[in-house]
Amino acid sequence: MKILLSNDDGFLAPGLRCLAKELSAIAEITIVAPDRNRSGVSNSLTLDRPLQIMRHGEREYSVNGTPTDCVHLAITGLLKDMPDMVISGINEGSNMGDDVLYSGTVAAAMEGRFLGFPAIAVSLAGAEMRHYSTAASIIRSMIENIAVNPIPNSSILNINVPDLPLSEILGIKMTRLGARHLARPMLESVNPRGQPVYWVGLPGEQQDAGIGTDFFAINSSCVSVTPLQLDLTKHEEVIALQPWAEHFQSILF
Repeated sequence: MKILLSNDDGFLAPGLRCLAKELSAIAEITIVAPDRNRSGVSNSLTLDRPLQIMRHGEREYSVNGTPTDCVHLAITGLLKDMPDMVISGINEGSNMGDDVLYSGTVAAAMEGRFLGFPAIAVSLAGAEMRHYSTAASIIRSMIENIAVNPIPNSSILNINVPDLPLSEILGIKMTRLGARHLARPMLESVNPRGQPVYWVGLPGEQQDAGIGTDFFAINSSCVSVTPLQLDLTKHEEVIALQPWAEHFQSILF
């Protein structure tokens, strides 16, 4: 099996390195990852300048771009042999609920799926980030299982693993995305020149964290596996909003 690894924490991030080491025992690993931390850039592509690649080993590259850039570049220009799967992570911190809209980790997996490959995003959920090996071990077992019981090619699996020793993980739950309260306000400060600057506030606390959500699984010391899709259409409202569109059309035309 050939696996393309990327992330949003950067080429040298401990989560990426731990996952690469674990999966190298069962697959040929190629790393194409940002040259620095690019957390929170979502699905952005770099369109205002050319990308530069630095080679660090036989199948290890860093790119001065976003996670989406890395996966797009790897599949559409850099690699001669295509991967069987794209995996993004292990992220330093969870990607649950509303986080997936901003996450570069999830975006890298989405780009892999968009380009035709099964994709997984994996994140370590906790405060201290001590047990990357737990997440790496679980992903290895999952990949070995997928080789026997394949997941649908349309799948993007968003996986969050509690930051616990493997012996303390209580199970694996199929989940839906939960939701957070509104983010904390921006933090205003002043730079050395006396100009105002602003820091993005912390994410909101858990709001929808009930049974069946990714938050609930993590709070229960279980691995959360949430299938995601590229189609953002709210299909039921296409029909529900038809009368509104017809009325609007009658006014304009």
